[in-house]
Amino acid sequence: MIVIADTSPLNYLVLLGKSEILPALYGRVLAPAAVLKEMSHSDAPELVRQWAASSPAWLEMVHVQKMDPTLSGLLGPGEREAISVALELNADLLLIDERAGRQEAETRHLQVAGTLAVLLRAGILGMVEFPNALREIQRLGFRVSPQIEAAMLAKSRQLSSE
Repeated sequence: MIVIADTSPLNYLVLLGKSEILPALYGRVLAPAAVLKEMSHSDAPELVRQWAASSPAWLEMVHVQKMDPTLSGLLGPGEREAISVALELNADLLLIDERAGRQEAETRHLQVAGTLAVLLRAGILGMVEFPNALREIQRLGFRVSPQIEAAMLAKSRQLSSE
């Protein structure tokens, strides 16, 4: 399975202390150079900068061979590189949170999942307590609409009881 990660999912999972669920769920995860650069930026939280400076072996940095020239200029460098690499490698999954980036990826027929979907899957498999993880990620500044929050919690309860 080829999984490409954008900055936001890695950032939030590191801040939650849950980055290790990624290799447990997907094995190897690839991140474009721009993603690691964003995570190393002086504006990034110290914990994220430290993690990026000595990223784990399961995270493989990749370089874009050809940037998709049709991508919106409104996307950040990490999003543009993540989408371009996902297209180049015919990725099975792109981990991305930002709405504009998700829309660009979906119009290119890429399968996308955000941080909440990763946490939900980990919750279903017993790796995390999803309701607790949801509360904690919101405390860290992750924004989610009340409708999506309710739907994710309902799905978590439904799938956990099956």
